[in-house]
Amino acid sequence: MEKIKMTTPLVEMDGDEMTRILWKMIKEELLEPYIDLNTEYYDLGLEYRNKTNDQVTIDAANATKKYKVAVKCATITPNAARMKEYDLKEMYKSPNGTIRSMLDGTVFRAPIVVKGIEPCVKNWKKPITLARHAYGDVYKNTEMVIPGPGKVELVYTSEDGTEVRELVHNFAGAGVAQGMHNLNDSIESFAKSCFGYALSTKQDLWFSTKDTISKKYDHTFKDIFQEIYKKEYKEAFEKAGITYFYTLIDDAVARVMKAEGGFIWACKNYDGDVMSDMVSSAFGSLAMMTSVLVSPNGYFEYEAAHGTVQRHYYKYLKGEETSTNSVATIFAWSGALRKRGELDKNEELQAFADKLEKATIETIESGEMTKDLALITSIENPTVLNSKEFILAIRNNLEK
Repeated sequence: MEKIKMTTPLVEMDGDEMTRILWKMIKEELLEPYIDLNTEYYDLGLEYRNKTNDQVTIDAANATKKYKVAVKCATITPNAARMKEYDLKEMYKSPNGTIRSMLDGTVFRAPIVVKGIEPCVKNWKKPITLARHAYGDVYKNTEMVIPGPGKVELVYTSEDGTEVRELVHNFAGAGVAQGMHNLNDSIESFAKSCFGYALSTKQDLWFSTKDTISKKYDHTFKDIFQEIYKKEYKEAFEKAGITYFYTLIDDAVARVMKAEGGFIWACKNYDGDVMSDMVSSAFGSLAMMTSVLVSPNGYFEYEAAHGTVQRHYYKYLKGEETSTNSVATIFAWSGALRKRGELDKNEELQAFADKLEKATIETIESGEMTKDLALITSIENPTVLNSKEFILAIRNNLEK
């Protein structure tokens, strides 16, 4: 069989630990036999990020601006333990945070719905799509350990030298402090991405912050969303028969638990990070969630929404068998290939992406699955496959 040709490269960002192992398996078994795979490769594994002083992450983001479509493996964001384990020069920022801030996009995450994997929340009948602002907040913060008594202030110095100061806290003893920021331009891009995505998918849009407590920071988000909606999207929403409403984050959580689904829930960066994991886990598994960064500049970055599966990786290094769910990583590849096909008008590539996703879902629905899904499925007597066997089972269905 002649392989499908690609006219423009995908930006390929390799990652860490068990997901890096799965990445290689997916390419070898599910992609390269069928596609003349054309990628511009960047190794975002922690060792190479350390070797390049994290320049490779910046290069990968710039390549995404050039080629428009990227696919990314899960990566480690180092903490103190990781610094010691990998002998790092410094505690590098989250590569996802770096890439998202450079591309100025919104992350849309939605569960992959499969028969036999019912949501923990019984009234959820349709997918809930999380729209996560992909810039700033805690992911671009500056932190300080306060050694003893003293005061911490926020200081703004304008270009003409004028200073504005706000007291953060008078410390009587040791503690910690952090400063966060965001940009009106980025919040506006976030709002427009959310309103546009809601219109294209014909889903209601919810937005939530905690503006009653954060009367300037969070309230700015609320005001920008409302202004853009009123000026640019209200009429289109009414015509499409969909709604936009704002509510407090705690009220949104309560509403979500009682809803049927079928809507987009827009959240600030940290809220979206946490809530997307909650929603994906409640729908079945953290490895059953699509994730795409959409930039208003026309850049798309597809990734798995979960981490590097550290525990399985340590088992793998010992030669022990693992049963790691690769579905989200497979869907990251299929999403990127489909988008590449759309932009290049390559119908064969788009069709292959559809077939790959169908084969993956059919494998699970036929009763062949990884251990995490076997523990929660309503399918009787499922066959538990190890990491490689599951990918080979998908290949078998793909061949059919």
